[in-house]
Amino acid sequence: MKEVFEWLLPPRSNATNSKFISLRSDLILTTITKLESRIAERFPESGLSRVCAEFNMLARQSESLMRQMSEPIWVVRIIAFGAAFLLLGLSIWVMFQMFSTFRWGGDNVHDFLQSSEAVINELIFLALALYFLVNLEQRLKRRVALNALHRLRSIAHVVDMHQLTKDPAFVLSPMKNTESSPERTLTKPLLTRYLDYCSEILALIAKIAALYAQNTDDEVVLASVNDLESLTQGLSSKIWQKIMILDLADA
Repeated sequence: MKEVFEWLLPPRSNATNSKFISLRSDLILTTITKLESRIAERFPESGLSRVCAEFNMLARQSESLMRQMSEPIWVVRIIAFGAAFLLLGLSIWVMFQMFSTFRWGGDNVHDFLQSSEAVINELIFLALALYFLVNLEQRLKRRVALNALHRLRSIAHVVDMHQLTKDPAFVLSPMKNTESSPERTLTKPLLTRYLDYCSEILALIAKIAALYAQNTDDEVVLASVNDLESLTQGLSSKIWQKIMILDLADA
């Protein structure tokens, strides 16, 4: 029996003393800032540098937002629970009044059944109202988290657009440009580094998204985080295919 309880409720001391059981937002932000500096130094005035700078700002906003979300919203809690107790008390008072004034008799059975049906319907609506009020804070936090994850998803697609025209085929076997051809000035080492930076940004986007899922059990938020991680992994796989083509060309 003791082993069962230890499996269901592991000791808190293990989680508190461990340094590698959760993501640390401060270290992730430091990595993003360093990546922004690396891109700016290697590719100054590039679009990817501006994208990373905006992502750095968004990541810091997300970190501040997650700190606020970890705290209870007392105003919402007080209003929600106050309204819930008011509804519950009102329903109990109505039921007490109904049963206290009711007189049992053969002629009153039909009226009692109708009153009972009305009471059951009211109890159903009361349960729905209580459920709405009790979960109001969670839904508000869910909405904020989903909006933030949507912005991270947009940044990931922007990164994918920047690497879209970075085709290793034009570096390994140059072709004649047309009037509509994009400008390609990167050499093979620079192209490899550019693609590697894109992959790093996508990985860090997934890590910022994972912070939203670290301290919540909201299924909607967890599903959105998983979708974003799948998106970044898929985009990063395309980038690494290009990097592998460039690496295999030297073999």
